[in-house]
Amino acid sequence: MDKQSLMARQAPFKQQYRDDPASAVITLHADGHLGEGVSCSVTTGRALAEAGLHPAAGGDGTQLCSGDMLLEALVACAGVTMKAVAISLGIDLRAGTVRAEGDLDIRGTLAVEREAPVGFRSIRLAFEVDSDADEEQLASLLKLTERYCVVWQTLRQPPEASVTLTAAG
Repeated sequence: MDKQSLMARQAPFKQQYRDDPASAVITLHADGHLGEGVSCSVTTGRALAEAGLHPAAGGDGTQLCSGDMLLEALVACAGVTMKAVAISLGIDLRAGTVRAEGDLDIRGTLAVEREAPVGFRSIRLAFEVDSDADEEQLASLLKLTERYCVVWQTLRQPPEASVTLTAAG
């Protein structure tokens, strides 16, 4: 996709959201079904993903780990965002890789140590690109990718969150 195609595709949406800001607020959904053993099946839109315990928490490694899935969502979002920003800036990215890694202390989620945090302690996101862009262009690319990546911004500035439980029948 080139810059003109991207701009043409996004222009009507941008105008609609300027004219009617409320229409820009959308709700995304994810659904899962509790499965056999310690698992949950999640429909991704293209496939069914079965998540289970990480091997470090007692899983056998045959199911996806939700922590890995979080990092994968970050990589996907950051990669798509970087490509869109590069197109908008007129930067040619011939190739590139995106890597996310995160550190967590399994003792927290296994209730081994009350003081150990549950969840990631740190997450690192790294890009490597093949481009003739100069340092200033690459700095802008990184800054804008960071700014407009939904998953990254959600991790950096957590939203209001709530949890409910409803007993069926």
